[in-house]
Amino acid sequence: MPHADATLRHVFVYGTLRRGGRNDIARYRPAPVFVGMAVVSGTLLDLETYPGVVLGGCGRVHGEVYRITPSVEAELDVLEEVAPDGSGEYLRKQVQVHVAGADLACLVYELHPSRAAGREVIASGDWLAKR
Repeated sequence: MPHADATLRHVFVYGTLRRGGRNDIARYRPAPVFVGMAVVSGTLLDLETYPGVVLGGCGRVHGEVYRITPSVEAELDVLEEVAPDGSGEYLRKQVQVHVAGADLACLVYELHPSRAAGREVIASGDWLAKR
């Protein structure tokens, strides 16, 4: 019999889903489990009331990693406007994230490239520090 946690995944959150943010991930049920503070390679962009990340490059984006259930993942897809054909505001990617001294495969919601042009870069890579 497979272990009950086999369907759980990890998600890296960097904006309003972080603790204390207006979309705090703790509001979802079943409650996501905090794994640790984390960093991913990328550039953080200011979309005025929330951020977006462009993955890759030499920048560092700060956030938090949580273990989530498939039902929470589905709710996050709705919040982030992920479209099956890739045309939504965000694209759900799986990347290696550095958390608690190790690399962990995590879902990351990356801003659709068509929405990144002309956006201000958040040099600190930390949405909460900007707020």
